[in-house]
Amino acid sequence: MHDALDRLRSRLDHFVWQTPLAGEPRWRREFVLILRLGHAIACEFASGALALRAMSLVFTTLLALVPLIAVSFSVLKGFGVHNRIEPLLQGFLAALGPRADEITARIIGFVDNIEVGVLGAVGIGLLLYTAVSLVQKVEEAFNYTWNVSRRRTLVRRFSDYFSVIVIGPVLVFTAMGITATLSSNSMVQALVAIEPFGSLLRLAGLIVPYLLVIAAFTFLYMLMPNTRVRLGPALFGGVAAGVAWDSVGRLFAAFVATSTNYTAIYSGFAILLLFMIWLQVSWLILLTGSSIAFYRQHPEQLLAGGRGGVRLSGVQTERLALGLMRCIVMAWYAGEAAPTRDGLARRLAVPGDAVDAMLEALADDGLLASSGEEQEGWLPATPPERTSARRVVEVARTRGTLDHVLGSEDVPEAHAMAAVNAALEQALGSITVADLARRNAAADPVQESVVERATSRHA
Repeated sequence: MHDALDRLRSRLDHFVWQTPLAGEPRWRREFVLILRLGHAIACEFASGALALRAMSLVFTTLLALVPLIAVSFSVLKGFGVHNRIEPLLQGFLAALGPRADEITARIIGFVDNIEVGVLGAVGIGLLLYTAVSLVQKVEEAFNYTWNVSRRRTLVRRFSDYFSVIVIGPVLVFTAMGITATLSSNSMVQALVAIEPFGSLLRLAGLIVPYLLVIAAFTFLYMLMPNTRVRLGPALFGGVAAGVAWDSVGRLFAAFVATSTNYTAIYSGFAILLLFMIWLQVSWLILLTGSSIAFYRQHPEQLLAGGRGGVRLSGVQTERLALGLMRCIVMAWYAGEAAPTRDGLARRLAVPGDAVDAMLEALADDGLLASSGEEQEGWLPATPPERTSARRVVEVARTRGTLDHVLGSEDVPEAHAMAAVNAALEQALGSITVADLARRNAAADPVQESVVERATSRHA
């Protein structure tokens, strides 16, 4: 029995990870990618990284929830829709069952007790800082799921955070207001009595809450990560997270309704404990949806089994270094925009983690330079005509070398490796990075060097 399970698992692993997708029918490619996606998300859960960040966001949410609602409340009051904030909060906490009304009433009570005139300038500043800190923590968590290490600039933070804190609630409540107005419209009520319009409208009433949640999640997935997120992947993650959030919410509500032991054990703290558990589950679902959107936009990351699974061989590492230099020089010769890390990863079908590490190594050696733009691109830092392929391979081979490890030269294996290096030097000969780029160029190759091209651009 054990041998049969091992053989089945081996066949499944081979089907998922060794199936070549090129030339396969679309349905087969999508099926294999979904299996890889499921494996990657399972690894995310097993590593505990998403759960740890969700726990961090729970603590920040408890501190910043009231100030955030207070800021949104002040903005919505100007639009005359501040009275709808309580139903929205009740909807979010609906998974807590009958206790949702009690928690909502307490939070609204805290918000009502905030007197702007009494707080003063320092108090208002702290109120805004607490609300912004939650959005900043959310950005850091989303950046993790998207493998983004750079934060936004101060100007971008101000504009994007302003959108989340101020414009976001206005859009949500506007959508809710339109939905409520349509549902109470006399013409709509008349259509309800006519079939099949009545059944369709009732079905729409069931679907609209899902659509609002999916739209909110999609909006966050596109706005919060400090990278360009396409609508398709964001919507894919929003649908997965939105359906999961509503479904898990119903299960959690049933759990709360039957878990009388919590009240008996924790007494008055039971409501706080359940509230924290639901916050943890909500953030975990939201971050999982962000990971799904990331893998959907970057299917090349699934080649390595998910985040942190990059294990390129020595030969693959050397070939990756040459491929990156070739693509970057080709874009330079063609006068195109500087290729970004994501664009290079998609073009070479290599996981982004491996591309990041190699770009950093080539930049440290002075072969590449950042474009300095917000969407960081890469440019050749030395003339391609004078950059040997041998030097690029040497950077890939010596990346991360520790001089004090295996540093002895008077041993047989050292002599063998010296012979390998000599053979490599002879094989590559006088091949330059420009030669690699020109061999792949469809148009007539450009002969000028980087220095000459830069001079002509600034002339």
